[in-house]
Amino acid sequence: MQAKHLTSCSLTAPFSATAQTTHPASPKIQRVQQEPYQGWSLSDRDPDVIRNILPLTEWLYHHYFQVQTEGWEHTPTDQPILFVGSHNGGLASPDLHMIMVDWFRRFGVERPVYGLMHPKVWDIFPQLAKTATQMGAVQAHPKMAIAAFQKGASVLVFPGGAQDAFRPNHQRHRIFFNGRKGFIKLALRQHVPIVPLVSTGAHDTLFVIDNCYQQARQLHDWGLLPWMFDRDPEVFPIFFGWPWGLALGPLPNLPWPSPIRTRVCSPIVFERYGREAIRDNAYVDQCYNIVVEQMQMALNELVSR
Repeated sequence: MQAKHLTSCSLTAPFSATAQTTHPASPKIQRVQQEPYQGWSLSDRDPDVIRNILPLTEWLYHHYFQVQTEGWEHTPTDQPILFVGSHNGGLASPDLHMIMVDWFRRFGVERPVYGLMHPKVWDIFPQLAKTATQMGAVQAHPKMAIAAFQKGASVLVFPGGAQDAFRPNHQRHRIFFNGRKGFIKLALRQHVPIVPLVSTGAHDTLFVIDNCYQQARQLHDWGLLPWMFDRDPEVFPIFFGWPWGLALGPLPNLPWPSPIRTRVCSPIVFERYGREAIRDNAYVDQCYNIVVEQMQMALNELVSR
């Protein structure tokens, strides 16, 4: 299975990711993998940390975002699940955090769910990454997702990544995975159902005018625009949001208060699984289209209410 584009997501959301390649690890990378809270160990998840953070997130859930949710009865309790969501609201991704509140309220903090997080978080925001790791974030690498499934845990991915989190406001009701199909191959390889997650309201916690990455990349190539932290941001939005007012680039944002509604959709089970299914590109495309179409239908229904 290809690791590239397994998932790709925002930099600060605890359960988000861009996959790394599967080339042999360098000695430096091997040392990092042996250090705690680097996203390479499932045992770094700490239920006590989750318990300590829950009062704050529950207050935000009830009072700041006034969350309404539905569909949790669709969540299988007897097998691992691959949750697939759409990113909203910039780097803050408030709907992601509210979905996690629902998970912990229904299943407790002891039942593990692991989220695939962008590897840049550990480089740019190490303290945030440590907290996210304690809450269940792991490196967006196939081996970590597979390890979680083998443990009997569920996994959460947001395939659209930063491009999804910062899609323009006029596309806020569109499922946008940017053509990334690695999550399909992961489900086919591990024989797990996909449970889609959709939401409305979270992308109204900022106002994205447009993504100007191609123009920013050209300026960077000309030497006129250095990248923050000396890393390619992969997205370069122009948006209105707290605390910046008008912001240029993928800056962290504080979400505006906006009611959020979330829905857990019925599990999607494909006709074929296994290595032969993964090698069938047409079949992978078909499975991908099924997921996107079902999620778009569910989102349209949620928006129309």
